[in-house]
Formats: sequence, C-alpha cells, structure tokens
Amino acid sequence: MRHRIEGKKFGKIKSARQAMLNNLVISLITHNRIKTTLARAKESRRIAERLITYGKKNTVHARRLAYKILKDRSLVKKLFDEIAPEYIDRNGGYTRIVKMGFRKGDAAPRALLEFVESTGSYKGKEKIKASDIAKDKRT
Repeated sequence: MRHRIEGKKFGKIKSARQAMLNNLVISLITHNRIKTTLARAKESRRIAERLITYGKKNTVHARRLAYKILKDRSLVKKLFDEIAPEYIDRNGGYTRIVKMGFRKGDAAPRALLEFVESTGSYKGKEKIKASDIAKDKRT
C-alpha cells in the first residue's frame, strides 16, 4: 500500500529525481512557463509554489533555502524581487497547469506549467492562445 507516500518516483533514484525537478523549476523561473509531461509538471509545481512562499517571507533563511534548489544567485534575486512580490495578497495557487494533448512518440500527456497573474514577465511577449495549444495537440 502507498499510505503516506508522497510524490512520483519517475523510475529514477532520489538524486536524479531531485535534479530533474530542480532543473524544471529553474527553467520555470527563467522562462516563466515550461512545456513538459503532465506528471512532471504536477511534481515540479510543488517545488515552485514552495519557492514562491519562501520569496514572500523574504528572510535570509528563506533565501538560503531557495538557493539550495535554484543554485544561482541571479535566479534567487529574480524570485525574491520580481516574482514573489506579485503574489503577496495570494494564499497559494501561484502556478497553473494547462493540458496540451499527447506527445507524438510515446503518447505521454503533455502540459504547460506557468505562473498565474504574471504581468511583469510577459511585457512585450504574446500570451499563449488557445489556438497555439490546439496546434500543439495536433503535432
């Protein structure tokens, strides 16, 4: 039985799994949205939302905890100075997962993981449209 066991294993050992999820979160903070499989998006969402909660606290200890995952001072600075202040009044649910159909090779369900209500990061860029998702589903 799987009582009190959280998270998926992805067929990897713990260190490889943590590295994969940390890299997904690093890409999410860098690019503000990522396309990945649905299972990976759900697992990386847990880490991303925890990081934004650290950013809302804005303490030295929270910065050190975020640095353990992000491993880059510029990303920690971006998280604490740009991303987290947008969610000061929000009590959770900082990310959104949009299902995008199935991958062509192995029919794995794909998803788009992005930040909710992100305004400062998308200036000058187009927001994703429903037609783009439909086009991705066909390919």
